[in-house]
Amino acid sequence: MAAPEAAEAEAPSYRPLYCLFAECCGPRPGRHFGPALQQDLEKRLFGQHLAQKVIVKAVTGFLSNANPKKPLTLSLHGWTGTGKNYASKIIVENIYKSGLNSKYVHQFVSTLHFPHASLIRQYTDDLQSWIRGNVSDCARSIFIFDEMDKMHAGLIDSIKPFLDYYEQLDGVSYRQAIFIFLSNAGAEKITEVALDYWRNGKKREDISLKELNDVVSLSVFNNKNSGFWHSSLIDRNLIDFFVPFLPLEYKHVKMCVRVELESRGYVVDENIVSEVADEMTYFPKEEKIYCHKGCKTVYTKLDYYYDL
Repeated sequence: MAAPEAAEAEAPSYRPLYCLFAECCGPRPGRHFGPALQQDLEKRLFGQHLAQKVIVKAVTGFLSNANPKKPLTLSLHGWTGTGKNYASKIIVENIYKSGLNSKYVHQFVSTLHFPHASLIRQYTDDLQSWIRGNVSDCARSIFIFDEMDKMHAGLIDSIKPFLDYYEQLDGVSYRQAIFIFLSNAGAEKITEVALDYWRNGKKREDISLKELNDVVSLSVFNNKNSGFWHSSLIDRNLIDFFVPFLPLEYKHVKMCVRVELESRGYVVDENIVSEVADEMTYFPKEEKIYCHKGCKTVYTKLDYYYDL
């Protein structure tokens, strides 16, 4: 009996059927990707109208393009707990059934995989080799780089050739791949804009991507504590979309609590929803509008109320 990979390669006419039952390189057959992704983001990501809109358009457009000129690169920016990791998880789960556990999805955490500044040369070689090898195996590979604000400056530039407009590099095309960067850098500027809207009686939903795009990219580029500090990826316009994640308000925290309760199979108790949201700390000091940790600690706080 042929191995799964061999079966996939030997019988391309059966690929759609085969891929319904086994994971293949590329989006699942028969799935209406755009509407499914939008629905997931609307149900599971709160207070992020800009992120929802950009992600749906960018990812759907890229996957529907049979001949993209370069890989898709998304850079997600905002405070901890605003939904960056969650959004990347949703993207991946809509493409690969196994989500983050898929063999075609590769996640790097700066403080775990690249902790020592003295080893940047080794990290550079390893990173290039890892990307080259995985894209050779699956053109639709997805790479997620978390904690970009903690990455040593200069390291991320080592993958620049893979993100550029080359048809092939040493016989390998990277144009079908997806690169997602997650960072807290730029969060201060995003908050400044959101707070200005609030203080002027404007709705956060009226904040436009255009208002934040240049502010975020410039802030990240000039931030010495960011892995994108003076990065050629920004300088050469190789980041397709800077995706801003707004700070979460009290009402958004309550939404997170409700969804978590439902996911655990509990009837939503509004008293507990309010108690959990009230326990969070908020800023600025005077107005107390935005939650310091967003929805990040909602899950552990709920453990206090339920015997799990």
